[in-house]
Amino acid sequence: CISITVIEEPDTLFQTLTVLVKGHDKAVLDSYEFLASMAAKELGLTLAKVSEPPKNIERLTLLKSVHIFKKHRVQYEMRTHFRCIEISKVTGSTAQVYLEYIQRNLPEGMAMEVTKTAIEKVPEHIRTPLWGDQSQAEKTSQ
Repeated sequence: CISITVIEEPDTLFQTLTVLVKGHDKAVLDSYEFLASMAAKELGLTLAKVSEPPKNIERLTLLKSVHIFKKHRVQYEMRTHFRCIEISKVTGSTAQVYLEYIQRNLPEGMAMEVTKTAIEKVPEHIRTPLWGDQSQAEKTSQ
């Protein structure tokens, strides 16, 4: 006879879950934002904000010829577009399922940064005021 023990741990609660997606193709980024927001709606998550931070443009100027003709140059530029999706008040298990789904469907050439802001209880040593303990310690020392 096999017995299974289940340990009930409280699920962590995240105040915000911020997903920052970077890519060079704006059309692919738009379609991925649509996919991520639809997945959040299907899971019943509350989308706090979907924003588009300003794009980063990196320019590189080179000579056309390696040896001479300094007047003749060519200029290349790389544009990195960003999309920020913020989800508020989400549990740890739901966030894990959501992140796994959107990471599996991440297109090629795109990067993702995830920031989780957790809600925690205030520790007991911070909750009690320190000045109450100091006044009692001063009275006993005198």
